[in-house]
Amino acid sequence: MSENYINTIAEDKVYPIIRCKEADRAVEIAKALVQGGIRVLEINVENPSIYEAINEVSKYATVCAGGIITSTQADYAIKNGAKLFASPIFQMSLVKISKNLRIPFIAGTSTANEAYNAWKSRIPLIKLFPADAMGGVQYIENILRQMPFLNLMPTGNIKLSEIVTYINAGAAAVGVGRDFYQGFTAHEITDRTKEILTEVKDFTKWNKK
Repeated sequence: MSENYINTIAEDKVYPIIRCKEADRAVEIAKALVQGGIRVLEINVENPSIYEAINEVSKYATVCAGGIITSTQADYAIKNGAKLFASPIFQMSLVKISKNLRIPFIAGTSTANEAYNAWKSRIPLIKLFPADAMGGVQYIENILRQMPFLNLMPTGNIKLSEIVTYINAGAAAVGVGRDFYQGFTAHEITDRTKEILTEVKDFTKWNKK
């Protein structure tokens, strides 16, 4: 299985998650994010029309189909161009699909035990959701203090202004949803994307010194 897409997420550290019911709006948001420098993004499958958005956006960006809980959803998303798929839960049926099709799977977990079991199943990047409700940055620090080998990506009501704090706590990447785009025009989304990517890049360089 190619890990290139997971590596890209880990390099950029900023992982946008698009959740909306209108395919056209999902495409509009995705285009704005890509123009701002995003290489991999997630489009949550809110309804069947969203597969059309995945198909369109996959022509110019790497799309992870999110919100996948059944094998049928995963299969349809992949047929429409998704290069990865993600779920709010961790279940072995999706792990099997990932291995059989050699498509990266980002599993969703909430507890330290779930995250560890996902790691044992060779999940390359593990969502921790909902990060804010579970304790935020402190929760990430507590888990990684005991299991520093986990590649955790906190998601769930995280704001752009909190990304660097989560990275500093040890997160491999940070998933941000509504705060990226809700209430903003396409131009504003692009500007916000450029700003946060620059901030994260500067922090990463400084942190390596």
